[in-house]
Amino acid sequence: MTAEPIRSEGDPYRPGAPPPTGLLDMLSVAAMVVDADGRIVFWTPQAEELFGYTAQEALGKYAARLFIHPEHLKSVVRLFTEVLETGRSWAGAFPIRHKDGSSRLMEFRNMRLQDDLGGVYALGIAADHGLLQRVETDLALCERLINQSPIGLALLDPELRYILVNPALERIDGIHAEDHVGRLLRETLPLPDVDTIESALRQVLTTGTPLLDQYHVGRPQTDPEHEHAWSLSFYRLEDPGGRILGAAASVVDVTERHRAAAEADRARRRLALIAEASTKVGTTLEVERTAHELAEIAVPQLADVVAVDVLDSALACRRSRRPDNGPELFRALALKASHPTVALRAADPPGDLAAYDGDRLVTLCVHTGRPVLVRHVGDQDLPRIARDAEAGSLLARAGVHSYLAVPLIAHGEVLGALDLKRTRNPLPFDEDDVILASELAGRAAVAIDNARWFQSVRNTALTLQRSLLPDHAPRQTGLELASRYQPAQATSEVGGDWYDVIPLNDDKTALVVGDVMGNGIDAAATMGRLRTATCAYADLDLDPGAVLQHLDKITCDLEHYIVTCLYAVYDPHAGQCRIANAGHMPPALARPGRAPTLLELPAGAPLGVGGVAFETTTTEFSPGDLLVLYTDGLVETRHHPIDDRLAVLLNFLDEPDRPLEEICDLLLYGLRHPDDHDDVALLVARALATDAG
Repeated sequence: MTAEPIRSEGDPYRPGAPPPTGLLDMLSVAAMVVDADGRIVFWTPQAEELFGYTAQEALGKYAARLFIHPEHLKSVVRLFTEVLETGRSWAGAFPIRHKDGSSRLMEFRNMRLQDDLGGVYALGIAADHGLLQRVETDLALCERLINQSPIGLALLDPELRYILVNPALERIDGIHAEDHVGRLLRETLPLPDVDTIESALRQVLTTGTPLLDQYHVGRPQTDPEHEHAWSLSFYRLEDPGGRILGAAASVVDVTERHRAAAEADRARRRLALIAEASTKVGTTLEVERTAHELAEIAVPQLADVVAVDVLDSALACRRSRRPDNGPELFRALALKASHPTVALRAADPPGDLAAYDGDRLVTLCVHTGRPVLVRHVGDQDLPRIARDAEAGSLLARAGVHSYLAVPLIAHGEVLGALDLKRTRNPLPFDEDDVILASELAGRAAVAIDNARWFQSVRNTALTLQRSLLPDHAPRQTGLELASRYQPAQATSEVGGDWYDVIPLNDDKTALVVGDVMGNGIDAAATMGRLRTATCAYADLDLDPGAVLQHLDKITCDLEHYIVTCLYAVYDPHAGQCRIANAGHMPPALARPGRAPTLLELPAGAPLGVGGVAFETTTTEFSPGDLLVLYTDGLVETRHHPIDDRLAVLLNFLDEPDRPLEEICDLLLYGLRHPDDHDDVALLVARALATDAG
């Protein structure tokens, strides 16, 4: 039983005839045999198609008379005789006469045949000259295209073994064409995902659906140090009968496009990093926080291990001397790594001081004010990077292979250095990294410079203010006292809040809390002047309202300063407090067994408004009672109504018999947030029995 031939829809071949499977079938090559007398003795069906004569019409006829034009008869007879006599074959194009009378150019191959009886015959093989020429042209063109194409081309059998490759593929993978043949695809492709590629190719062989423009990246044998990219396409090959011959693969080198895209992506990421740094570095006027933000932004986009070290002289706001070759004293401010690594143990912990000799690269960086780049770190480089031999060994263990230090420069002054190392990132630092790191360092340096000067001024103002406040709240007759001063922790400067406890005649005590509206050294100095004036007027044993009246006149002369103030005088023998208010927050009063309340006082105008009278209010203040005086920084926030905050304050006073120090801490830590923008003065007084005085 024979298998039915495979035919596609619209098969032009006759039913039962096998489809063409080779070049001869496609050319429809005809064959005939002529005996020594020139009669046709064999005639193929293809000859019938080519010449138009059936076998019955051709067999036994003289070939020359049947389809040779008379004018060519002598030439044909001569060629025929020469083939039979000499045995030399003849090939060439020759016009023949078709049965329909037309003249057609045929390509002939003639050769002598001899049978076992010694008979001599001539075999003629013929094909249409035009068709043959087109096929030859197509083959030549295909060969030229394949060999001269810049695209790598390969033919693979169904087992994915190479049958043929072109010169372009030789150049791409660095393997000679003859060394490809017979080898599997996976043996030559320099790609890490070759399993995926083979799987895709087998899918193409199974389905016949081409797979186009598959992007793959790898390192070829010809250039193992650099990454290349290729676009791969796969097609199934079939013969005209549908038999699967294998697959064709095209490989286009797109390395330049890949590198351009990678560089464009790298540039976008750099711009994004700079933009991110502009919003995330320098968010506060704190040197340590700014250094930490710089380290955070540089990891891991720029480096795997980052340290920020600032010259100790710069932190102290001392102008550094001109650079020399001597050692430098650095303060480590920030340290960050993208992953757990022993390289962190090789760095100075944040807060530590470290002296680096003049031959260290970080010292060279701050001395010259220029970046120091070591693209490929070798054993000879580690001693100049690490602080000591042990740290050098740790850096070697961590795999530090590239190093970069850039100076932190603000307003022409070198403040320190940004220290960068790569361990996991396989790429060495390059000039683009130097530019990016310098940009980040420059932005951070300006923020660090602003922060160090701000902190210097703030520390000066805070020192001045603390020097003007009482060292401690003294114990007065009939009073137990506790106090706190807490400067703002946010970016605003120290303010002019103050409190005071002033002993008076007849065992009386003046309690004062005030707030100069402003900040900095000027506010602290103004506060000092008002505190001195308050003490002077208190000694005159004036009514609290009168004291505020005098302070108002002084404040009017202090360059438009506005001050709120609460002035109270406690008389332990009368068990009373006389209080006057100049625009200040109302004091809180807590009595045993009763709910805490805010004293209802005439608010009064702030000091410095001028021409306003201040009223004095008398309130009972018996043993066990608690009086809380405070500035607005304790209760005011940007996000909560003031009434809600005052209610919280009173809730904290529900147990007035607690120790005063505990009450102070409870109020500060319960009401204050670390980033609150204002400072706080707090004075808490508890009335005692006079015999305890």
